Amino acid sequence: MTQLHITTPVLAHRPLSARLHKSVWLKMDNLQPSGSFKLRGIGLMCQRAAAQGAQHFVCPSGGNAGFAAAVAGVALGLPTTIFVPETTAESVRAEIRAIGATVIVTGKVWDETNQAALQSCEQPGAVYIPPFDHPDIWNGNATLIDEVAGKLDFDVVLCSVGGGGLLSGIVQGLHRNGLAHIPVIAVETEGAASLHASVQAGELVTLPAITSIATTLGARRVAQQAFDWTQKHAIHSVTVSDAQAVAACLAFADDMRTLVEPACGATLAVAYQNLPVLKEFKRPLIVVCGGIAVDMVKLEAWKTQFNLP
Repeated sequence: MTQLHITTPVLAHRPLSARLHKSVWLKMDNLQPSGSFKLRGIGLMCQRAAAQGAQHFVCPSGGNAGFAAAVAGVALGLPTTIFVPETTAESVRAEIRAIGATVIVTGKVWDETNQAALQSCEQPGAVYIPPFDHPDIWNGNATLIDEVAGKLDFDVVLCSVGGGGLLSGIVQGLHRNGLAHIPVIAVETEGAASLHASVQAGELVTLPAITSIATTLGARRVAQQAFDWTQKHAIHSVTVSDAQAVAACLAFADDMRTLVEPACGATLAVAYQNLPVLKEFKRPLIVVCGGIAVDMVKLEAWKTQFNLP
């Protein structure tokens, strides 16, 4: 089975390395054909579903997961329908349509959108593709670690957490490559921090609402698998503000000439702010998860919104 995702490069972040006196590495998964890491897991799930006779993919998504499902559908020659909530920007809807997927806008909140997607999967041959909560997705996301294991000397992995599909895949990848001793720094923005709330409560917590601008981190409840890993693996749960995430996006654009969403900027902010959680580590690997919901206009608007220099 030929994989749909590509092997992405690892780059040294030289300005941050010099400033922090560390070797800062970037896993550039923003370069995936889907614009984010999502193609790893969702691509694998779609491939396996197609091999078992799927005729139509249905994915509820605020953006990046739907974009990845649409890319996978085109690659596999199967029609794809993406259900998005009303909050999804028209620019993102247009990008998904441009690939060739059908976009259905329904629901004021994610739960309503998801329910509509599940109902449409009652049609014969239709397969529900969740954004983050499935073993195939975690298995696919684990390939990110497969690509660096044994080739790069790193002592911690930093990643953003929305629903927990990336975190679950990264930890699975560490374990299956004999790297279970390497901790993970799991980063969320304030207002979208369902993992952080769950870790503090000692049980899964559902947030009453998402108030962060990092809407692609907007899962009110993380996957059970992600929470379970916090009980079995060294995971440092960290939150940053929306302003810190946007500031990191702007700095990253200057340093690496690359645009990423605030959902990705959240992880970068840990390094740009030199947060205490990084102190004990010398060779951090930052997962640049990417995201399609960003452009120069949006970055400028966020910069103004948060009064950033």
